[in-house]
Amino acid sequence: MKKHLFVVEKTATGYSAYASDFESTPVGTTGKHMKELKQRVLEAMNEYRAYKHQKPVTEKDVVVSLDLRQFFEYYSEINAKAFAQRIGMNYTLLSQYIAGSKKPSEKQVHKILGGVRELGKELTQLEIA
Repeated sequence: MKKHLFVVEKTATGYSAYASDFESTPVGTTGKHMKELKQRVLEAMNEYRAYKHQKPVTEKDVVVSLDLRQFFEYYSEINAKAFAQRIGMNYTLLSQYIAGSKKPSEKQVHKILGGVRELGKELTQLEIA
């Protein structure tokens, strides 16, 4: 099944998300935090698909997309300076990407996302004594 991408934006009351192909899939929703938002995206998508008499989607079929500023705001536990060092990127450059004053190339986006995924993988395999 096709993956459905939802663009996330920070709001005064939490987060909103809308389908990246909104013209063909007019689905959007809000949530106070990311976990609630993801659940509501899935519910909204399945309500729309039921209305269109289409098969429901699962969590694996829905992807949420954050920009770098939102990512580092939401996951404030991740220190941007330490993260930049971890992935071998100049901190000033990463901070410019986060602030939106520079746009990362596709290669840089892959480098950052690869670092995030690697960190996540390490954390899921960690044991604490």
